[in-house]
Amino acid sequence: MKTTLSALAILAATTSLAQAEGVLNLYNWGNYTGPDLLAKFEAETGIKVTVTDYDSNDTALAKIEAGGHGFDLVVPSANYVPIFIEKGLTVELDLSKLSNHGNIAPEWMDVDWDTGRKYSIPWQWGSTGVAVNTSVYGGDINTSAIFLEVPDELKGKINVVPEMNDIVNLAIMYVGGEPCSEDTEVLKKARDVLLAAKPDWISMDYGATEKLSNNDWAASVNWNGSSMRARVNNGSVAYGYPKEGYPVFMDSAMLLHDARNVEEAYKFLDFIMVPENAAMISAFARYANGIAGSEEFMPEDMKSAPEVVTPEEHKAAGVFLPTCSPTAQQYMTAIWTELMK
Repeated sequence: MKTTLSALAILAATTSLAQAEGVLNLYNWGNYTGPDLLAKFEAETGIKVTVTDYDSNDTALAKIEAGGHGFDLVVPSANYVPIFIEKGLTVELDLSKLSNHGNIAPEWMDVDWDTGRKYSIPWQWGSTGVAVNTSVYGGDINTSAIFLEVPDELKGKINVVPEMNDIVNLAIMYVGGEPCSEDTEVLKKARDVLLAAKPDWISMDYGATEKLSNNDWAASVNWNGSSMRARVNNGSVAYGYPKEGYPVFMDSAMLLHDARNVEEAYKFLDFIMVPENAAMISAFARYANGIAGSEEFMPEDMKSAPEVVTPEEHKAAGVFLPTCSPTAQQYMTAIWTELMK
């Protein structure tokens, strides 16, 4: 009987392992992972990818820190990559398993947040600005005044995405400060301008692609790729680059320290560094990526799109958000808490 039970136990364990093979659990921003990309990966590798969405870097960080999540890969923004590393939530990559690592474009290889790309693989990069329906408002859209001193035409018609770091830092730059400021006078001004503007907003929500496309909103603080998708659907939508300063971001895939499907994760990371596959990521979400040679595979309408190819006159105002100090993060959280009341 003992022998029989042992044999059954071994069989059950073997079956369980077999069921666990060939799967990958990706934790990524919502509406950011193209189904065509996943279908191609599964066809080539036999690995089934399950995608779970999150709506902010803070949400992703809290979920991963809590443990027991079951995810293998996460895709945080550049200013959160060092936090994931410092907290021991990710592991250094075994580059011998990533034959396409050399495809990372030189300008995205030795980045401040991950020199040599030892922990992260580029996913997409872009900016946070304002998307405006120009049939409703015909004034200057290249300013954060669109949502901080809302024009009459847009009052009650503008949305603000509930992403703390983007919104608070846009306000800080609008009042003349630097991102992640610890200057209490600057922070007070940023808080005051946000609180004064909020009554003129219709909502603090996601879903700008659909709601701008459908004319449910006349404007929104939004990301450039989402704004391009809205413009393709609704030709009146235009993307503005706030002249007072706007955030530039890059999101990157990272292997979690408690990943269960490690080999599958490496195959996926290597897969997304193939230029044609990186272009598929961009073609879906409409953001640029960090893989050299992907340009030739990009959709034609992205190659000159003003949301993707930043006009020269707006480049200087773009700022990569740094990793905020604990003090700066505490101040921003306090402002955000007050704003969300």
